[in-house]
Amino acid sequence: MIVDEATRQCAIVDPAAEASYEDSQLADYVTSSSLQVVGILLTHAHVDHIAGLRQCCEHYGLPVTMHPEGRKLLNQAEAYGSVMGFAVDNMGDLEVLEINDNDIIKVGETEVECRYVPGHCPGSICYVVASDKAVISGDALFHFSIGRTDLPGGDYPTLISKLKERILVLPDDYRVLPGHGIASQIGKEKKYNSFLV
Repeated sequence: MIVDEATRQCAIVDPAAEASYEDSQLADYVTSSSLQVVGILLTHAHVDHIAGLRQCCEHYGLPVTMHPEGRKLLNQAEAYGSVMGFAVDNMGDLEVLEINDNDIIKVGETEVECRYVPGHCPGSICYVVASDKAVISGDALFHFSIGRTDLPGGDYPTLISKLKERILVLPDDYRVLPGHGIASQIGKEKKYNSFLV
């Protein structure tokens, strides 16, 4: 979640809640923290990142914000989910707000820069929040690792080149907040990530 402290506006990133109690936990957190949800952002449309997307969009009355290259995955979510053991709704009719590389999203007074980093899958976006010295990397970059590239639409050389061109150029003290696992820092990834050194 991206939170603008000045206005208490926020954007939910990758709403992956599969069960109703998880949806309730998120809604309770938003209410108890006096937050106003103004955006629902996807790093990418793999089913483990969008299981709660329909409920989230409907609850807050917002479109999903994503890169247009991810639309095919979003439309296939229900079928992929059944194969992979996820209970995922049909997402094909959700309203989509398309974003592209270098677009700036405003969450209150906080600027969020979109950086297109395909390779893990089509439509993969990393969100750079300069005011927090952070990048939300989805499944493109992990602590000392990278996203898998063996799923449909994955491409290893593209992922490596895009990470080096678009993410590792950030300052060393920027935090890396991945979609799974522990956080890291750009400087550590440049020095110790064997895929990128």
